[in-house]
Amino acid sequence: MDKNKILVTGGAGFIGSALIWALNQQGLENILVVDFLDEAEKWKNLVPLRYADYWEADRLLAHLDELNDVATVYHLGACSATTERNCRYLVNNNYDYTKTLAEWALTREARFVYASSAATYGDGAQGMDDTLQNLHSLRPLNMYGYSKHMFDLYAQRRGYLDKIVGLKYFNVFGPNENHKGDMRSLVNKAFDQIQATGKLNLFKSYHPDYQDGEQQRDFLYVKDAIEMTIHLANSRTAHGLFNLGSGKAHTWNELATAIFAALGLPPRIEYIDMPEELKDKYQYFTQANIEKLQSTHYKRPITVLANAVADYIQNYLLPGKYLGDETAA
Repeated sequence: MDKNKILVTGGAGFIGSALIWALNQQGLENILVVDFLDEAEKWKNLVPLRYADYWEADRLLAHLDELNDVATVYHLGACSATTERNCRYLVNNNYDYTKTLAEWALTREARFVYASSAATYGDGAQGMDDTLQNLHSLRPLNMYGYSKHMFDLYAQRRGYLDKIVGLKYFNVFGPNENHKGDMRSLVNKAFDQIQATGKLNLFKSYHPDYQDGEQQRDFLYVKDAIEMTIHLANSRTAHGLFNLGSGKAHTWNELATAIFAALGLPPRIEYIDMPEELKDKYQYFTQANIEKLQSTHYKRPITVLANAVADYIQNYLLPGKYLGDETAA
């Protein structure tokens, strides 16, 4: 059988559904979507999309031998809650599951692309370098980040990083994240908060080098994240870990200003206390070095932050649309 099927785990989620949207735009529909459709409403992300079949995630590993026609695996499914405290659940879901799927894909010579995380870098004290060979020097700040780090280390020990691609997504935001609850981006949360109160709350800073709202993040629009993801999957000479970010850090204040501008409102920002449980796990600065990505001949311009925020708010949040709805008659 010709190998032409695409397997997308986490396909109903934020980045997974955006990936399927982009594949559909390329005319690709022979896609097996895998996810857990629980009580959250991420099923709405799938409604405008086109795909061949859907499986629940607990079915996949038991039926892998039925999938002889898979050419590419995008393994994006994981528990992505940075506040999740059930370590056993994170190990089973983010580490063991990934090991099994990666080894199956490698045995069948399918292209394997998986979501690692920028959370593996911890507070950034060891840098945020995707060419780093001593991965053991990294110190994730939460168990989610460590569960992702565990597989990166395993893949390096086994020599898999010479054959597969791991994606260290930075702060991705954009359409199809409504179901993520507290893990939604600030843009999504701010949209609801500003609509309700006319103002936006940001955490105070507890670091002497950063004023309130001047903490910095590398914000990446999901449409850019997906372009990068597909590019690396199709670049068969690309392998190892890759930072996926804009390459430029912006402050929360800059992001907030862009949100108010997209809504046509003057900024109204209040700084609030940070929860105690976050204070020793908070990243004050993230910025992706994307030279390794660029070395694979990725040339697409990255969307300017203000333009990305405007597209998200004006074309998706305000009209209540999902990726794919824009193509509906």
